[in-house]
Amino acid sequence: MEVSNTLAWTELKLNPQLLKAVQEEGFQAPTEIQQRVIPLALGGQAIIGIAQTGTGKTAAYLLPILKKLTYAQETAPRALVLAPTKELVVQIADHATRLSRYTDLRTVALYGGVGPKSQIESLKKGTDLVIATPGRFMELYLRQEITTKLIKTLVLDEADRMLDMGFMPQLRKVFEVIPQKRQNLLFSATFPPKVEKLAEEFLLFPVKVEVTPQSTPAREVEQWQVHVPNLKTKINLLDYLLQDKEKFNRVLVFARTKQAANDVFKYIDRKKLGPVRVIHSNKGQNTRINAMNEFREGGLRVLVSTDVSSRGIDVSNVSHVINFDVPLKYDDYVHRIGRTGRAHQLGEAITFVTKAEEFHIANIEKIIRERIPTRKLPKEVEIAETSLMEQRDQNRELDRQKRLADPTFQGAFHERKRHR
Repeated sequence: MEVSNTLAWTELKLNPQLLKAVQEEGFQAPTEIQQRVIPLALGGQAIIGIAQTGTGKTAAYLLPILKKLTYAQETAPRALVLAPTKELVVQIADHATRLSRYTDLRTVALYGGVGPKSQIESLKKGTDLVIATPGRFMELYLRQEITTKLIKTLVLDEADRMLDMGFMPQLRKVFEVIPQKRQNLLFSATFPPKVEKLAEEFLLFPVKVEVTPQSTPAREVEQWQVHVPNLKTKINLLDYLLQDKEKFNRVLVFARTKQAANDVFKYIDRKKLGPVRVIHSNKGQNTRINAMNEFREGGLRVLVSTDVSSRGIDVSNVSHVINFDVPLKYDDYVHRIGRTGRAHQLGEAITFVTKAEEFHIANIEKIIRERIPTRKLPKEVEIAETSLMEQRDQNRELDRQKRLADPTFQGAFHERKRHR
């Protein structure tokens, strides 16, 4: 996380209650995104913030919102933050609660996966700031449990992921039911054309604040890749790395599918390399939140996750991110490795790459505009035989990649048939 010495917290025109909370959170100096966004947001400016996870962007928009809200008023919310996942909503709400601890401001988190009864009760008690997933917000609005007429600030966080998850129709519905005269802020780790189109529709004369080039990994993360022949060798390499319990003390392992995540979890648990938990979309809401809290508090050594769950993981002191599989959605690589190297801590990201995944890692290198260094497979790691089924699947994937590069390519199977 890049910090500039040009501004101190006391120069950002925050009230004493917020400054005291910031100090107790251990924020020594404002990060670049905080220095640039907070004055603009306090001035009422529409903002597009392009910032990686771990740069301090959540506080960059929460602090000006809390400063403007000042103290509890009315019962209806005056600010709304929308985020794509339940985990991220819980994380942002926790952040807001901690930053507003010396005020009487009320924050309510709204998300699906659980019954709405307790959330409705919280709304009825009164709230100043609502943090919600778009679906649950609209559900409670249509049930007439949310009054929107006082909302003066709207934040879209993780806009790229919201669009990836198909939230555009729901976002448009939210825009229709909240006041047109409001301050809008959009934050995204990347700025692909679909996010640009959303920004054009949603923001009027915005200021764009980009603290790092798009799809740039966090600077504090040391990245490297290891080439392996097959799945079983990946497991052997993971086992080898996790034997070093002192160095690999808080590890996030990312798998491409729920099945792979479950299999990796079972292996780590069976080999007693944990404590370990697994989170993905098939896991219940409370299970996922409890697993992340346990990981955050140091009760877990290893957390295995799919990309769907990765955005809500905000944990300091993650020593390593291990990409058990190379992500097929290349921006996810940046989001994955951004889970380490947070809050001025150094981190390490290791990616296991089979022959069929080299195509994808090469494309990731183009997107992040840097080469990921390759290290040799440690000699202590047993190289397993590739099963016939896995070899067949890898060959099919290699053929598919060659056809993408050369539409006239007809594949290894065609070649074998022709030469018979």
